[in-house]
Amino acid sequence: MRLTWEELGWERVAPRVGRRRLPDWDCTAGLVVGEGAALMIDAGSSLAEGARLRSDARVLAGGRVTHLALTHPHFDHVFGAAVFAGARVLAADGSSGVYERGRDELCADAVRNGLAPEAAEEAADTLVRPRLFVRSTLDLDLGGGVGVRLVRTGEGHTAHDLVAVVPGDPAVVFCGDLVEESGEPQAGPDAVPSRWPTALDRLLELGGEDALYVPGHGAVVDAAFVRAQRDALAARFGVAAAGPAGPGTGGSGSAGSGTAGSGTAGSGVSR
Repeated sequence: MRLTWEELGWERVAPRVGRRRLPDWDCTAGLVVGEGAALMIDAGSSLAEGARLRSDARVLAGGRVTHLALTHPHFDHVFGAAVFAGARVLAADGSSGVYERGRDELCADAVRNGLAPEAAEEAADTLVRPRLFVRSTLDLDLGGGVGVRLVRTGEGHTAHDLVAVVPGDPAVVFCGDLVEESGEPQAGPDAVPSRWPTALDRLLELGGEDALYVPGHGAVVDAAFVRAQRDALAARFGVAAAGPAGPGTGGSGSAGSGTAGSGTAGSGVSR
């Protein structure tokens, strides 16, 4: 008998969609299950944590993870990536340099934040380079009527933030660390504070008023929370906030978007 999301320590937020709050840094990983394909969103803070996510996904999806989307290049979100052998790894356009040349800084950041040096070095040494970089939007078809839109929202928490929108009633938006619920949003040296409120406006347009927003750290929130955090960030960084974002499309239709099916090509301080 297949175990349920809850029995494995996951929170099911919509049909075929769940997320798990990981220990230590309270980082969120997401899973979207189609027919014959599955998308993992973020990979955990170490190879061991990634392996646990991979094992859970195999039970919940009935097969291996075929796609791995990395919301931004911080160690607590990417250091488990190497264990997802065979998965198509996706990230925001512009972030390739971090994966190719920023491994030493990611490793040092992980150790500064409490990851054991051996675990940090192993993860940094094996960190995979994403195979596909999303410049604007990319639609993934996971089969069985399950689709996900990956969107590069623009700079904010980092210069390379990627979000995942799962259409539905309600839509589910995996925000990465553009949104945090368990503490104040963290702005490290690679943050772009002047653009962060605008990125959250885009997030609200993508999800709409009724969407469930899954932050990079903390509990699932609603549009009102995202809007309040946008306003707080604008005040914190002295940025003029835009007017309230209206209801969005839940991830439907956008100019310049690509499509990738289950079988087709489709650094700084952590948090």
